[in-house]
Amino acid sequence: MRVPLSWLRDFAPFEGDPVALGETFDDLGMVVEGLERVGDGLDGVVVARVLDVRPHPKADRVRLTEVDAGDGQPRQVVCGAPNVAPGQLVALATIGALLPGDFEISRRKVRGEWSEGMICSARELGLGEDAEGIMVLPDGLGPGAPFAEAMGISADVVYDLAIEANRPDALCVVGVARDAAARLGLPFAIPDHPVLEGPQPVAELATIAVQCPELCPRFTARVITGVRVGESPAWLVRRLALAGMRAISDVVDASNYVMLELGQPTHPYDLDLLPGAGLLVRRAEPGDTLVTLDGVTRRLGDGDDCLICDANGVPVGIGGIMGGASSEISPSTTRVLLEAAYFDRMTIARTSKRLGLRTEASARFERGCDPEGIERAVARFCSLLAGGEVAAGMLDQWQRPPRPRPVRLRTARVNALLGASLDDEQIPALLEPVGFTASPAGDGLHDVVVPSFRPDVEAEIDLVEEVARHHGYSRIAPTVPSSPYVGQLTPYQRGRRLLRDILAGAGVSEAVSSPLVAPGDHERAGLEGEAIAAVDPLAREESILRTSLLPGLLKAVSFNASHRSPDVKLFEIGHVFRPPPGRRAPLPDEPEMLAVALADPEGRPDAGAVEAKRLLDLVLDAMHLSGARLDAATAPGFHPSRTARVQLGGDMIGYLGEVDPFVLEAMGIAGRVGLIEVFLEGLVPRQRVYVQARPLSRHPSSDIDLAFVVDDSTPAAAVALSLRQAAGELLADLRLFDVFRDARLGSDRRSLAFRLRLQALDRTLTDGEVADLRRRCIEAVESAHGAELRG
Repeated sequence: MRVPLSWLRDFAPFEGDPVALGETFDDLGMVVEGLERVGDGLDGVVVARVLDVRPHPKADRVRLTEVDAGDGQPRQVVCGAPNVAPGQLVALATIGALLPGDFEISRRKVRGEWSEGMICSARELGLGEDAEGIMVLPDGLGPGAPFAEAMGISADVVYDLAIEANRPDALCVVGVARDAAARLGLPFAIPDHPVLEGPQPVAELATIAVQCPELCPRFTARVITGVRVGESPAWLVRRLALAGMRAISDVVDASNYVMLELGQPTHPYDLDLLPGAGLLVRRAEPGDTLVTLDGVTRRLGDGDDCLICDANGVPVGIGGIMGGASSEISPSTTRVLLEAAYFDRMTIARTSKRLGLRTEASARFERGCDPEGIERAVARFCSLLAGGEVAAGMLDQWQRPPRPRPVRLRTARVNALLGASLDDEQIPALLEPVGFTASPAGDGLHDVVVPSFRPDVEAEIDLVEEVARHHGYSRIAPTVPSSPYVGQLTPYQRGRRLLRDILAGAGVSEAVSSPLVAPGDHERAGLEGEAIAAVDPLAREESILRTSLLPGLLKAVSFNASHRSPDVKLFEIGHVFRPPPGRRAPLPDEPEMLAVALADPEGRPDAGAVEAKRLLDLVLDAMHLSGARLDAATAPGFHPSRTARVQLGGDMIGYLGEVDPFVLEAMGIAGRVGLIEVFLEGLVPRQRVYVQARPLSRHPSSDIDLAFVVDDSTPAAAVALSLRQAAGELLADLRLFDVFRDARLGSDRRSLAFRLRLQALDRTLTDGEVADLRRRCIEAVESAHGAELRG
């Protein structure tokens, strides 16, 4: 927000070094992003009248002008502005003038034609941002007069302030002046502007009605008759320009000026263009449309949109955002209806975002304006509008909220949070100059009444921040807080790092894919169900939040295969985003997942699901996790007959298997791809796991091989569990080394061959002991699974 120093001085006597004042703004949290000195460098700039404009013989985009600079000697000036015209009064920089930015004017040729100076724009004079055309001066000025003197311009300083979203009061000149005056101990006052009313009551000229007080708690209107729309006075035009606004007409300029000065947006309507001579505030309905002041047709219809309508219910403005073109102020306007309102903050924010329409008014309303400051803003508008008669009274519909209860503030709490040593007298002295009222409520206690222009202050901590700002952050000595705790990783974070190390040690490379995927990526990866779309994505190719790590990981495998690295082994740890069940929760479910893709372009039998199983066993062993179980299952994106559900400790933690061949074809991947996708929380313990070292046996081991014929529905993991339980502590290792199918085994049956390694810590096992263990293992499997021992 641009704030001229001369404007601040209307409310407090700011003197001294402007840079030091800027440092005060910084310390108050209104960071100065730029400081611009204006009005300097205007020596040699005079008022001149354009006598003639003709085409340049050798250029299309510039023209030749003849100007009178008051010395009776017409001079030729080459000008590229599209708005230059005969009869205009303009600002002419004469030869030798040094404009802001150290730009010196000299006599020079432009495409073979001499230019005896330069006709200036507001930006070239350092008086505004408008550079689209020359600065056209008001009538009545004499050619040859010094420009600065004729326009009443004196040197000024403009601060470009960054106002945070939680400071709605500082989005106006008065708010900035109030804060700075309080810090510097200067007197602060907002001048009163009494409204001189005519005899005719306003109720005879217009009406207002509010059908949705929850969207617009307060709505007011004043009527000014006998208006003659024209140009604003030069001082007002200059202030608007310094604040970054272009002058339009005296009526519109007065409205903009009030918004910049007091922070209260207003909107003037041409009363004669309002059917029914009144305004109606209602919710938008399906089918509502409006052509706004920028010439765009807006489709409205969301029930949360607040519309300003004429008395017949036809929209003429979007409440708190922008007015409609149908009732726009024009040179023919003679009667003005001025709207000043207070809108619900979230209503304005939602409508502005949905329409993609953000204005100076919406920026203030969505942060919070002062419902009790409307009368002051309307009075200021009336004082700025020269001519016309203000009808008696103001139309006002206000659903007054209950008075907020005072906020209790504790001196001890302030000092504890800030590391300061303020006493009970200092805290009210810091708060009261900026509009708060603090009353004693006991020893070290204050009941603070929050002013209506500070909707951001709701709790004690907000008041602590106010005390800190006005006491001065720079006056609070920095301290290092002491703590008995030393920073460390949580068990979950430690486990995640260990998992990464295990996978990297197994030769698997980590991939990091975008959490946003393209439309259709989930379908190509064989995934089903609804996904969440980003509201405002940077690119359509990254507009859908992933519900699985599979699309990104398979795209990485495909990319590597297309770059002659078809046998990559990749893993990724990241969050996925799934719509909440029944859409009852406000936010999506965001579990952290582990996915592993093991590509084998040759499609070997020991690749794919077999390789994925070996890797999962390695991970579980390294993480000291036992009791895992695999059950045949199906899952989106996985092979329909080579997929297993992974269960650990009775909980389903994910799936293991191969990628569906149709998915591989869609992604352009040859061979087989083993796949693991599990919830990270299922693998990584929340509590630290302490592992006890196991002693190593010095005695030889004995291996026995057992092959069992079982039904296809019997999981290999279930058979392995039976063998482990039967062998007990003498089982050193167990591996499934062969799966065999043959018609001779029977329909829907297969052979599972296991190798058991038996070993005791204190002795060499005898043949009898080994034979007894073998018998027990066979009996356990046969009884539990109806298996047959294969000879």
